[in-house]
Amino acid sequence: MRLAIVLIFVLFQANVINGQTSLNEIDLNNGKYKVGFRHYTTSDSTRTYSRIYDYSNKKITRPIPVSIWYPSEQNIGYKKPVKILDYFEILKEEEEWEYLPNEQILNWFYYPNTSANQNHLKEQTKAYSEIEFANGKFPIIVYTPSFQATSIENFALCEYLASHGYIVISSPSRGTETRWFSNNNAKEMETQARDVEFLIKEVGKFPMANYNKIAIMGFSFGGLSNVIAQNRNEKVKAIVSLDGTERYQYALLKESPFFDIEKMKVPYLHMAQKDIPEKVLKEDNIKAELNTKFELYDSIPKSKAYRFKFHNLTHSYFSTLGILFANRDKRQDKSDSEIMESYKWASTYTLNFLNAFLENDNKALKFIENKPSDNGVRNGLITQRTKQPESATFTFRDFNDLASNQNYQSLSQLYDSTAKKHPSFKIPEGNLNTLGLQLVFNPNTSEQGVNIFLLATKLYPNSANLFDSLAEGYLFVGSKDKAIENFKKSLELNSQNQNAIDRLKQLKE
Repeated sequence: MRLAIVLIFVLFQANVINGQTSLNEIDLNNGKYKVGFRHYTTSDSTRTYSRIYDYSNKKITRPIPVSIWYPSEQNIGYKKPVKILDYFEILKEEEEWEYLPNEQILNWFYYPNTSANQNHLKEQTKAYSEIEFANGKFPIIVYTPSFQATSIENFALCEYLASHGYIVISSPSRGTETRWFSNNNAKEMETQARDVEFLIKEVGKFPMANYNKIAIMGFSFGGLSNVIAQNRNEKVKAIVSLDGTERYQYALLKESPFFDIEKMKVPYLHMAQKDIPEKVLKEDNIKAELNTKFELYDSIPKSKAYRFKFHNLTHSYFSTLGILFANRDKRQDKSDSEIMESYKWASTYTLNFLNAFLENDNKALKFIENKPSDNGVRNGLITQRTKQPESATFTFRDFNDLASNQNYQSLSQLYDSTAKKHPSFKIPEGNLNTLGLQLVFNPNTSEQGVNIFLLATKLYPNSANLFDSLAEGYLFVGSKDKAIENFKKSLELNSQNQNAIDRLKQLKE
């Protein structure tokens, strides 16, 4: 019989009890949309892979099983929702045991074969297979599972977000060469980051996916790859970490040549497990600093970062499968009702964080920044910390990016609003002159260059050189009268400006 996989930082229990829960008792407040679900397998032709239990030297293109939850407005009629057993059918496929009889599932994978867990398999979820997508454009969440885990490990959270108008896409956490990770976790972290990037491209094939609003969300080991993926992909606008391993293995993260803490410029939410009791630390040989140390969070310089510690959740209960199927450790685990209450709050904070930073929802931002008690959280349930980004110097490059985004129109208003936000910001005269000339002499952007010089002469009204350049711009676009006017203005400021003298002579001829 197959051995269960060991998840990183999921504590083995010396004494366990069986949880007695049901999916409905999590009591998530779903949104206005029906939840659609699709699962299919595609492949990444840039990488090879071996099916480990085929015992063959044959290499295939890397298969990418894809699970996707999405908003739907379809009238479902008599259609039946997905059962948890249907999700476990996907688990079998992803584990490359497609033909395993269903009655063997709980003997084979992860969780004990108890009557309670058998009942869980029969439960109905909130998702409906293959129903239509809702009309419109929806933000994207790429979910990365824990160490070697299945794409459906957090299905309740994924359904919840989809019901509130998000597309959630996930694939299993697989090793570089086979289903299993090697002993080189740095390599496997990079592989999972590449899988995240593959999913970002894959979800772009769906016309209802809003490619300008992408966040990544990961549990445990998935938190490491999410940081790498964000560092490499400017399209990622936010990170949600469900007790992500970046907290525990920062040294591993720093082994990646792609990791740069300076590039973590997007809002970051980390939700952590409760403090591990001293008895567990000692018996399981865990370093006590695990409860307090978080080097990544302390090092983030340029993003708004939030830390929430959930005092009723141990690590495995940041996943749906953990809540429903995992044994409880009587040394530290809270009651089932307390665990589910905290999972519900973790889901609620996730939704509000995403609404705040992908949808610019001020009410959601207030929720995230409130004291937990102001949001209705029981005292003692959650501890909150917030870190503001260090003040970044606003540069001419930053200003030019903003100006370019608005096609170099309304530059005076842009400058005024920028100066209010960044009082110390000054645009160097030489930068304006160089940029303006670059734009003017490009026939496709000449008018934009003239707009730069109009701003420049407003900011530097005594610069003979800028008026000379503005005149050259007008001359290039065929505005002869305005060119003469500004060459004369340049000469008023500098009677020795030979270029203006020569140009005016040519124009009179």
